[in-house]
Amino acid sequence: MKAVRTQVVTAEDRAALTQFLKDADLTLSGLDDPGVLVWIDRDDSGAVIGSTGFELSTDRDHALIRSVAVHPDARRGGYGTTLARFALDEAARQGARSAWLFSRRSGPFWQRLGFQPADRQALAAALPHTHQVRLFTQTGQLHQELAWSRPLPT
Repeated sequence: MKAVRTQVVTAEDRAALTQFLKDADLTLSGLDDPGVLVWIDRDDSGAVIGSTGFELSTDRDHALIRSVAVHPDARRGGYGTTLARFALDEAARQGARSAWLFSRRSGPFWQRLGFQPADRQALAAALPHTHQVRLFTQTGQLHQELAWSRPLPT
C-alpha cells in the first residue's frame, strides 16, 4: 500500500487542488473556507496525486467527508482507502461521532469502508451549514444525490 504523505492545503496549494478536483469531477464549493479541512498528497515531482478532507457540523458531532480523490495513475494498492481512512480518523480525532458523504458513483468503495445508504434529508439536517449541503439545496441538486453514513469510533 502506498504511503501517504498528506499535508494540509495552503493558499499556495489551492490552484493545484482546484484543478485536481475539477479533473476528478468533485465539488469545488468552499475549498477556501478554513472550516473545510483538506489534505493533499504529492508525488516526487510535486504533482497532486491524492486528496482527502471533511467539514464538521457546527456542533462537531458530524463530519461531511469530501474531496477524496486519487489520480488515475495512482489507483492501485488501496491508496484511495488509505486517504479515506485518514479523513475518517482525523474527523473522529476532532470529535465527530458520525461520518456522512454524497456519492453517486462510488457507493461500493464507500460500503467497503463501512458506509451504508442514508437519507439525504437526514444528512442535510445533520450538516445544514456545510458548503455541499447549501450548494446542493440552492441548486436543487440535493434530490439527485445519494447519501451515505457510518458511525465513527469514539
